[in-house]
Amino acid sequence: MTGDQLPETAFDHAGIATTDADTLATQYSQLFGCEDVHRETFNGMTVVFLDFGNGYFELLEPQDSDGTIATYLERNGNGIHHLAVETTDIDQSLEIAKSAGIECIDEEPRPGAWGHEVAFLHPKSTGGILLEFVEH
Repeated sequence: MTGDQLPETAFDHAGIATTDADTLATQYSQLFGCEDVHRETFNGMTVVFLDFGNGYFELLEPQDSDGTIATYLERNGNGIHHLAVETTDIDQSLEIAKSAGIECIDEEPRPGAWGHEVAFLHPKSTGGILLEFVEH
């Protein structure tokens, strides 16, 4: 596959698991001057997006004790949960990943925060990093 057949991609955000999104958002805003641009409750989490101009920090605070982020925090503590790459064609990006032998957590895109379509790639296939495709 040549480069002109690939969908355009760019860094989108770092998903950060935290037990206190409000405090972390305030701290990062003071430290970096970034703006809190979007908040929502989604899939049992409080989700806060901080705009850095060339990407976002997505703060993920669980609202219940049995969700994915709660489990992550219990196992690992606060920290980077995933990295997200924006794509202009999430379906094609998933097909490229599959053809490259990447294990996909999501075989098809699903609804994500902020109304975006998302799909995750398994860290076993991506150098130990949970990667997310996101299409705006």
